[in-house]
Amino acid sequence: MSKLTQIPFATTLLVRDSCLCLHVQRAARALARRFDEALRPAGLTSGQFSLMMALNRPVPPSIGSVAALLAMDRTTLTAALKPLERRGLVTISVDPQDRRGRLLALTDAGQAALQTAVPIWERTHGEIEAGIGGGDMLRATLSAIA
Repeated sequence: MSKLTQIPFATTLLVRDSCLCLHVQRAARALARRFDEALRPAGLTSGQFSLMMALNRPVPPSIGSVAALLAMDRTTLTAALKPLERRGLVTISVDPQDRRGRLLALTDAGQAALQTAVPIWERTHGEIEAGIGGGDMLRATLSAIA
């Protein structure tokens, strides 16, 4: 049986202090908590808001196109849609061009929820951007990574 060498604590500190993935994950969780709290009066989480905004299009998108936009796999997207569908905020229908595909759309209730949520998002987003001196450089950096 071989004896494993323990990773030095200094390596743990190095990862803690320099790991880009860790820092982005922490920031993403903090932002999500802030938007979740802000959007609570609209009855939406930050993830639901982003998903519903991805559906706010003139032509109903496919599951695949929304999954690609949100960088989610189709199974995760389908699971995220279920509570919104149960609440009557979105519909999932068969694509008449390809019966295997599904199209996603906001209902009138979904549009109403977004009407409530968008001003909350605008205010919260503005506060966050003001606190970091604008978001253009951060968005560009994150886009380069994605």
